Amino acid sequence: MNYGLNIRQDGALDFVSLGALVHRLDPGIIPFRKATRCDIHVSGGEFNVAANLSDCFRMKTAIASAMVDYPIGDLVAERVRAMGVKPFYKHFKHDGVSGPNIATVYSDRGQGVRPPVVFYNRSNEAGALLKPGDFDWNSIFSGGVRWFHSGGIFAALSNTTGDLAIEGMEAAKAAGAVVSFDLNYREKLWSAVGGHQRALDVLDHIVKNVSVLVGNEEDLQKGLGIPGPEVAAKSKLDPSAFFGMIDRVVQKHPQIKILATTLREVHSTNRHSWSAVAWIDGKTHVAPTAELDVYDRVGGGDGFAAGFFYGLLTGRPAEEAVKLGWAHGALLTTFPGDTTMATLDQVESFAKGGSARIQR
Repeated sequence: MNYGLNIRQDGALDFVSLGALVHRLDPGIIPFRKATRCDIHVSGGEFNVAANLSDCFRMKTAIASAMVDYPIGDLVAERVRAMGVKPFYKHFKHDGVSGPNIATVYSDRGQGVRPPVVFYNRSNEAGALLKPGDFDWNSIFSGGVRWFHSGGIFAALSNTTGDLAIEGMEAAKAAGAVVSFDLNYREKLWSAVGGHQRALDVLDHIVKNVSVLVGNEEDLQKGLGIPGPEVAAKSKLDPSAFFGMIDRVVQKHPQIKILATTLREVHSTNRHSWSAVAWIDGKTHVAPTAELDVYDRVGGGDGFAAGFFYGLLTGRPAEEAVKLGWAHGALLTTFPGDTTMATLDQVESFAKGGSARIQR
């Protein structure tokens, strides 16, 4: 199956991501104002997809990112290696005081009626210093690459990261790769680098290079300026608002062959209804709805993207690819941290309607 895409069947790398690496401090259900200890998770939207594809789905993946030569950088690099992701780093020296830094994300898990609280320290972030020319794409892609991915959070980090994303996409397309992008619109980030109009300009230029787009109706409206219904739809599980915007997206960007997103209705911090939808080469697909008992919600969307991309890269039927993404995203919410601890057998079993009965 080609889904309207020309997916290479071979390559030294199945998947390459471009994005910033971060470390997340997680005190569990304790709010930071009362925390006495925390776990450290290594993350980054683009990295998460590469890590999931490598660790769970056994694909050959890589990350192009910034690396800082100090102990936090060593910690991050160790986790990248542990997940089986090949690194291509632009190295920065830390001055011992102010950076450059690997960004810090602070995120408790919340509990019950108390939602998670997330805040950041992206001051003097090394990832924001990346610019065109920092990576030798011809060398990175020399053995063949099948898929290239980046995202809107990386594009919003500075006035140069969006241009770097376009440079990488153009090189990847020249090497025969499919190009995907996760819109991930973040108003706070864009406000620091020119505001909403700059976001529209940058993302419009990026998406011109993209065949596979991930993002919900809010991302499409705010990130691409596509008219649509009120974001507060009657139900977060209702795909009609998303599907109703597709014609306008494709009219503006006719090279797009696939649009996909997750659907999530939050009943409490630990109780979510979960689904996913995709428009694939003119046909719509809707995953089942699962009732999730959530341990840690962070990374579920990246989990969906990884399973979905795996299904496409391995030529599964379109409906099955959507279910693999939906199943992997659901399983990811049962683990601590931002990246997968699931096995491919678990994902395929859940995608086929498996249950939580004990496995003996």
